[in-house]
Amino acid sequence: MRTKSLPWEVRVQRIIGRAFVVIACLLALAPPAPSQQSQPPVLVIEGGTLIDGNGGVPVSDALIVIRGNKIETVSRKGQAYPAGAQVIRADGKFILPGLWDSHCHYQWWMPELLLSYGVTSVSLAPADSWGVATREAIERGKIPGPRLFLQPTSIRAPWRPGLVQNDPVIDTPEKAREAVRQSLASKPANISLARGVSFEVYQAAIEEAHKAGLPAVAQAIGPMVYAKEAVLAGLDHIEHAGGVSYSIVKDPSQWKGWGEVEEHSLDPSPYADMDEQKAGELIQLLIAHKTSLEPDLIAHGRGFFQRRAEYELQDYRLYSDHRLAYVPEDRKEKELSTYREFDDLPPAERDRRNLAFQNMKRFMKRFVDAGGKLLTGTDTSSWSVPGIGLHHEFDILVNEVGLTPMQVIVAATRNPAEVWRVLDRQGTIEAGKLADLVIVNQDPLQDIRNLQKIEWVVKDGKPVDRSYHPWFNPPLKNAYFGSQDWVAALKQRTLQGIRPATGLTDVGPVWHFGQPTPGIESISPRIVTEGGSSFTLTLKGVNFTNKSLVYFDSQPLPTRMVSESELQATVDSGLIGRPGTISILVINSGVAQQPQWGGGNSNAATLLVNFRY
Repeated sequence: MRTKSLPWEVRVQRIIGRAFVVIACLLALAPPAPSQQSQPPVLVIEGGTLIDGNGGVPVSDALIVIRGNKIETVSRKGQAYPAGAQVIRADGKFILPGLWDSHCHYQWWMPELLLSYGVTSVSLAPADSWGVATREAIERGKIPGPRLFLQPTSIRAPWRPGLVQNDPVIDTPEKAREAVRQSLASKPANISLARGVSFEVYQAAIEEAHKAGLPAVAQAIGPMVYAKEAVLAGLDHIEHAGGVSYSIVKDPSQWKGWGEVEEHSLDPSPYADMDEQKAGELIQLLIAHKTSLEPDLIAHGRGFFQRRAEYELQDYRLYSDHRLAYVPEDRKEKELSTYREFDDLPPAERDRRNLAFQNMKRFMKRFVDAGGKLLTGTDTSSWSVPGIGLHHEFDILVNEVGLTPMQVIVAATRNPAEVWRVLDRQGTIEAGKLADLVIVNQDPLQDIRNLQKIEWVVKDGKPVDRSYHPWFNPPLKNAYFGSQDWVAALKQRTLQGIRPATGLTDVGPVWHFGQPTPGIESISPRIVTEGGSSFTLTLKGVNFTNKSLVYFDSQPLPTRMVSESELQATVDSGLIGRPGTISILVINSGVAQQPQWGGGNSNAATLLVNFRY
């Protein structure tokens, strides 16, 4: 039997009702709106005493709200904060900005050592392909590490007659300007000058750096420009306080040639001849021109510290941790041996060097007391253990130089951010800045060594895992071409080899007399992206033959000899499926013509396979 039809008004209402049910179901099943999905996580630090890095009076019972990687608000405990936030209870503790090592020759194995000791930023990472790739990988969260402030190759020229340098010789203002412009592609933190260049080159490079919004830094150790001349040229910052000692000696003629050897950049000896009036005049000049200093006392005074035994024991205990077995042995040995470097000096020489170090410390105290800006650094990884070495520098500055803990904290946080021109986004704990913080258990203003008593480190808004991991093995490593001096010597020896010796200059390829030892001078490309297409790898060097094979991490590649100085090898896409640092080697198979040079194996080059973003 047919049902009587309902009135049209009822039917419309039922249709609308069913539609609302369907829509409600669809909304329930639908994913959250993009705005809900993209809300960054919130981290709250509740309680504790805030030492914000500006040098003012600490604030008790702080409340810091971090959203994503930025500080959203800084207020007092008791204020409301977002529900569901991750909360760090910091009552009874002390909160500071992340620490900064302003002279760190960054290496792939340093991240855990630096971060565990609260070092969240470092300056002087190399602005090469590895440095640029590593900076991006850290910023994108692919690998752990502090913020990297890159420095390009220094502008330099030969600083003594007959000296040959691998880097381009920059000996005119025009070359200096062009060198600065070319370096901008890597987005460096500064422009660096080194030995051998003139006052005019300094001026040109500094002017070009300032046009790009970058500070200019230098180790001003001559032979034409020392600290005083560098300041007058407009320099922003002096690394190692290099050249200061020469500029304040009583008799410069007694120090002629100072700076001609590398070690002089960290040799305080001229301070033993310090002229007090010249020291005062240079301090006033530095302050008038707003030029900052980074003294690296841990490097200058190795072995002369009042707490040498304590520092040395800390270093040994740290490197005895089996979880740090991945740290290269040669670096451990170098860093641990610095304490004993001057123990065997003749007494008079040792006393003179110690006097120089004491005078250097007095100079730094006068500089800061007069209003000078100091930065903290270590020159690791040569003269101190990464991370803990910076804390030793802090202790020297307080315990031996006589600075206050607050002055040292500012030198390790606000000052480097200001000098590197990033104070608008880091260096202090303020709303709107990047969330890099250190939380310690005891008051560092009472004892600077309390900065080592770290409870939490926050980097980029996230708590850091401060433990060491024996399996730590980042894919990108700054392995450089091995033995370039060896390659140059091999090349020279080859030119003096069997052809010139016999007068047979037209007898054909060198391998007619046995396989020579190959050497790699360069490869192209130096860096590729994971998952990329197959490509041709070009090697330039010496002693390549028709029996040369290029090896990619021990795997032979199809190789074509272009000439005795060039090879081309095909790298299949399957070999670059993931990021890594690949060893590139050339092997000449057959009877070795030059066994005394190592037989048929070349030095190693490296190819970086970068992350794909």
